[in-house]
Amino acid sequence: MSKIQSPFPREWSMDDLLRHLGVPTSRIRLDPLPGTAVEADVLRIHEEEGRLCELIDGVLVEKTMGYHESKLAGWLAYLLHDYLQTNDLGTVTVPDGTMRLAPGQVRIPDVAFVSHQREAACPDVASPIPELAPDLAIEVVSEGNTPGEIERKIKEYFFAETALVWVVDPRTFTVDVYTAPDQMVTLDETKDLTGDPVLPGLRLPVARVFEKTLRPAKPKRSRRKKKS
Repeated sequence: MSKIQSPFPREWSMDDLLRHLGVPTSRIRLDPLPGTAVEADVLRIHEEEGRLCELIDGVLVEKTMGYHESKLAGWLAYLLHDYLQTNDLGTVTVPDGTMRLAPGQVRIPDVAFVSHQREAACPDVASPIPELAPDLAIEVVSEGNTPGEIERKIKEYFFAETALVWVVDPRTFTVDVYTAPDQMVTLDETKDLTGDPVLPGLRLPVARVFEKTLRPAKPKRSRRKKKS
């Protein structure tokens, strides 16, 4: 029986692998062996366990998203759907929309917009994992995400010809808008988020994006008793 070969250098340690992937150990699946996983494993784990995994260089990485991040992603999807009601430009996917950005690279954007033109040009659009990149990819930052992971995702999206990436951070109530891997502007709640050039005419106040997001409770002031 031939031995399965890992695509990674033999001298690599787990630390090397983690730096390469940009994710913590807790999210890496060990079965199949890192470096040997395929798209069928992504589908199998989702069917058997209900877990979402992305495929990165033959490694299955569990997708992380908490309750509040999921709620924010759903709200963003609603806002995009609302715009598309009068601008029939494409469709919106939510946090289980798997896409093959490149051979062996399967990503699952938290929210994504795919234009009708791009979808029509996809030969396997009806398959569970189509060879498709979104026009707009939205990543909602969760506690389990790392800066390295987000940076790598952004580069992969643009390499696959995504035109716009929003990184939405519910901890800071900001949105990082990328028009290229090295071109980014951070918008706070005093600014407006636009969909140009992907969704012309779309304008969302950042404050509206976060209006349903749980905010940290303000500390209560202690009342000192007056001395008699």
